[in-house]
Amino acid sequence: MPFQSATTLDTLINDRQYNIMLQTGHTSHAPQHRNLNVYQAIAVSVGMVMGSGIFRAASSVAANVSTSAELFLVWSVGGLLSFIGALCYAELATAFPNTGGDYYFLRKSFGPVVGFMFAWSRFTVIYAGSLAALAFTFGDYLNQAFHLGQVGSAALPFLIILALTGVNLRGIKSSAGTQVGLTAIDIGGLLSVGLAGIWLALHTNISTSTHELDVSNGHIGVAMVGVLFAFGGWSDVATLSAEVRDGKRGMVKTMLGALAIITVLYVGVNWAYWRGLGLSGLAHSTAPAADVMRLAFGKSGEFIIVAVIAISTTAAMNATIIVGGRTTYAAGRDWPALRRLADWDEARGTPKAAIWAQSSMALLLICFGLIKHNGFEQMLDYLSPVFWFFLTLSGLAVIVLRYKFPDQARPYKVPLYPLMPLLFSASSAYVLYSSVIYLQAAALAGLAMLALGAVLAYVLKRG
Repeated sequence: MPFQSATTLDTLINDRQYNIMLQTGHTSHAPQHRNLNVYQAIAVSVGMVMGSGIFRAASSVAANVSTSAELFLVWSVGGLLSFIGALCYAELATAFPNTGGDYYFLRKSFGPVVGFMFAWSRFTVIYAGSLAALAFTFGDYLNQAFHLGQVGSAALPFLIILALTGVNLRGIKSSAGTQVGLTAIDIGGLLSVGLAGIWLALHTNISTSTHELDVSNGHIGVAMVGVLFAFGGWSDVATLSAEVRDGKRGMVKTMLGALAIITVLYVGVNWAYWRGLGLSGLAHSTAPAADVMRLAFGKSGEFIIVAVIAISTTAAMNATIIVGGRTTYAAGRDWPALRRLADWDEARGTPKAAIWAQSSMALLLICFGLIKHNGFEQMLDYLSPVFWFFLTLSGLAVIVLRYKFPDQARPYKVPLYPLMPLLFSASSAYVLYSSVIYLQAAALAGLAMLALGAVLAYVLKRG
């Protein structure tokens, strides 16, 4: 899922040198020490990608396929496309190692205006939308277990974001501490759902012929939006490029190893969903993991998975606030007209104004989602076009940077160049197209925010 976690930030933020870089504004340089081995980097990368998306997006995917074969196919294709993207990012990350990741690659390829648009979109669409989607997932699962009613489930997204904003404003030590064990919790939750599917397969006799679904309004492209939302975040692994030992092989092993683990887990969990609920049941469930666990192990199983998801989602939201606030802070530092967003609280080690701005935007989106009565789906629609627009540009950035910097050392080169970057950009453009053509008004709202960012960038540049 996009921007669900940033476990590496714990290391960066607690590193004295990086704190000094943040406060003085000199964050364009990569850290001087490569402290992560491949196994550590894979663990961190899995934590970056895997979060609550698989616990909620699976229903949206199932609602847009017609057979179980299509269900497993789209999840497998999602893993394959992520692999191709990872190969492209491995070249970018090893040739231009920088903690800015996508922001740095896009700015270097297409100029400061595109870089600003990316930072703006992260603030107004991608991070804020991810925060709101995570908050709705949190509310849906707790409502499923404790029957809080419409008022309770509506209040939960507000309360959790306000609480985490308060934690972050207290200081970085409070916020970073909640990230410990995130990856282990996520994997444990997915494995427990997989075990529930195996238990149901051994102890129940459900005819697979009842698992097919006739969805006249379904579309594979929309299904891929949900799949790649759950896989989203793998591109953030590029932020490790300056820290992983063995810059060439280390980054390749990290990205491909992490995606292999995630793909296997995702396909396995969807098999468990399908085995327990059927395709129709999965399509109509707002909390499929809780439903499967309840079928297999009763109320105790449901409560266990809800607790796991609540912890995982809370940690993911906390990480998004940490990273999002600092991205907004960086944009405020780089653009004089936005200097107020670059207010750094040295006593607490937090970008106070940026955190407030980020959380306020997420709360506004939650209001929008509540009006529409399907908050998670609205947030998925809202952020997807913008997210895939920039991933399309990132694939093209491999080609642009080879042209602009032909003499730059490239420890790793994407195979079958330029076919791989073009294939990745084309697939990203297809998901972008699907998210605009087949989704709702929220998708157009996301694109409108992107257009506003472009106008704002030109105004600020001229000023």
